[in-house]
Amino acid sequence: MKIKTTRFRSGFTLLEAVMATVLLGAAAAGLLIPFASGAKVQAEGKRMVLATRLASNLLEKILIDDFDRIVSDYDGYSEAQGELVDIQGDTITDPAYSGFSRECDCQYVYMPAESGTESPGFILAKVTVKYKGREMVILRRLIAE
Repeated sequence: MKIKTTRFRSGFTLLEAVMATVLLGAAAAGLLIPFASGAKVQAEGKRMVLATRLASNLLEKILIDDFDRIVSDYDGYSEAQGELVDIQGDTITDPAYSGFSRECDCQYVYMPAESGTESPGFILAKVTVKYKGREMVILRRLIAE
């Protein structure tokens, strides 16, 4: 009489290997997504800081100019990407600022005078900084004569 023997094979089937890969990929994605989101938020924060600095620097440049020339010099003023200048008039070459552009609008604010006539006693300056065409920061400042 012959005894039937069953042979067991050790190892994984192709289906088991595929399922293990899918599960490992899902677990890895669940762990890595927060890190990727954190890096994106950090980069956006850096851009906001740089945009605020650019707007503040342009407002400072406006403030040191002669009051009577501010509107003529800065109303409609704009700097395209890669053409930003610092307060001394030198082109900013730092690659961190490469995607930024800025615009400025200045207009007189008329206040009634004691004599009954209106006089331009203030200028409203508005600086807009964009990153790759998207508005990042708008700063407004009322400038007195």
